[in-house]
Amino acid sequence: MKRVFSGVQPTGNIHIGNYLGALKQFVDLQEDHECIYCIVDEHAITVPQDPKELRKHVLDVAALYMAIGIDPRKSIIFVQSSVSGHAELGWILCCNSYTGELTRMTQFKAKSGGQESVGTGLLTYPVLMAADILLYDTDVVPVGNDQKQHIELTRDIAIRVNNKYGETFVVPEGRFMKAGARVMALDDPTSKMSKSSPNNHSRISLLDEDSKIKKSIMRATTDSDGEIRFDPENKPGVSNLLSIYSAFSGTAIEDVEADFRGKGYGDFKKALVELTKEALAPIRQNFNEIRESEELIRVLDEGAEKADAIAQKTLKRVRDTFGLGYR
Repeated sequence: MKRVFSGVQPTGNIHIGNYLGALKQFVDLQEDHECIYCIVDEHAITVPQDPKELRKHVLDVAALYMAIGIDPRKSIIFVQSSVSGHAELGWILCCNSYTGELTRMTQFKAKSGGQESVGTGLLTYPVLMAADILLYDTDVVPVGNDQKQHIELTRDIAIRVNNKYGETFVVPEGRFMKAGARVMALDDPTSKMSKSSPNNHSRISLLDEDSKIKKSIMRATTDSDGEIRFDPENKPGVSNLLSIYSAFSGTAIEDVEADFRGKGYGDFKKALVELTKEALAPIRQNFNEIRESEELIRVLDEGAEKADAIAQKTLKRVRDTFGLGYR
């Protein structure tokens, strides 16, 4: 079976954009792939974090992994900082990447905000992401469409090392969802849904109560046209809601359009509220059962052991490639 690796940062509640863009794939892939899923806490500290909150969020994300259907009997679930090989390989790859390619990264430009001086981790975290992937001889990386540039950087570094030193890394492929892969903010459908938006109703988190789901969707930006039609350029708000409906229902967007032809935005939003509530209720219930359980810690401990065993084999090969160590 091909090997899959992906990870999620433990920063705040995971929202439906994260779920539909990447996490839903995690569950599907474990049926016919060897899957390794990580909580990437080392990525989170590229910006200041409250240590207690960070550890809480690590466990929250781990519990959510299991709540959405990732099965530790089929997949490895672990925390990035529990396997020291991520940091070790990250440094080796930093020595084989270039400042020019890192400063051109779209997310670095956005997060640095044009400042002359920013934290070094903000610049180099795409290299750590490459290390996360290459450490496990990954074949497939399921991520949201916004991560395409990072996957290309990972491939470029792997190919660069392979060409210079001989076959060292597996060159991975990205796997990107089409429908629902880029869920936009409910209040501003020209911007991606984000955990960091100050408007709580710009997003729907996986653990939101039914009343919050309803309020956020009913407040979602649409237009004055009144026609339920998929047209991202001219009708971004309605198109975003159609994408969400399509992704949750498994129905093609054109079929959703047909189902609501002649109906108003109010009717469409109410239907989307019920669909979203129905999709998220079992996740919330599962999470509440798992979050404080001893099983959660056991799964993470066992996952770290399994992940480290794979990582050490890769690191042995990489150390030999670069002549590190003395035996």
